[in-house]
Amino acid sequence: MKRRFLPAATALAAALLLTACGGGDDKSSDNDKTAGTDQGTKKPTKSAKSAGGSEDNPDGVDVSLPKDMNLVFDWEKPKAKNEAAAMNDAANYLRAIYRGVDKRTAKDAAVTTYSTDGGRRYAQVQISEWIKGGWTATGTLRHYDATTRSTTNGNSVEVAFCADASKFYGEEIKTKKILTTEPSISDFDHFKIVMVKFSTVEDLRQASKVFVETKAAKCR
Repeated sequence: MKRRFLPAATALAAALLLTACGGGDDKSSDNDKTAGTDQGTKKPTKSAKSAGGSEDNPDGVDVSLPKDMNLVFDWEKPKAKNEAAAMNDAANYLRAIYRGVDKRTAKDAAVTTYSTDGGRRYAQVQISEWIKGGWTATGTLRHYDATTRSTTNGNSVEVAFCADASKFYGEEIKTKKILTTEPSISDFDHFKIVMVKFSTVEDLRQASKVFVETKAAKCR
């Protein structure tokens, strides 16, 4: 939205919302650990990892977005299989959040498939705030400079990356007004998403914690 509508006290773990909204005078910490609040582990939908996956339905779960809501992942996959899987599903987690924004629900199957614990809480907070504000999103949100690192057993992988929201805007649903301001450092954020392996579903990784550095100069 190019402007932060939430006051700092309300923002909680609003990194994705803030990425899309930009601007404002919030006082978010560099690592917003509220996003890691546990909410309890829930199983992904039964359709996960079903046969016939596609680009928009990679695990048998729909993560498609409207044409005017473009999430770009400009990064190279790591050679390690577990890290590549974590990176893929980190992207699906972000798609799931914006699919929830588009569908106006924090309980979409994609959200429950690609998140758990604090990652699920984070996603639900973001989606709910967009819904309460009466906004959807439009434009291009670019993700780049991704790195991965995993635990010794490979069951947990941290996916870190930059996000550029300078061409990603909020849109008022009722009026169709697109909310823009001039580009600034507030358009750039650095994310760290901890992806954990779901033990009973092959290759599925779920976001369990999210940490964000807002106004990230290193991403500009």
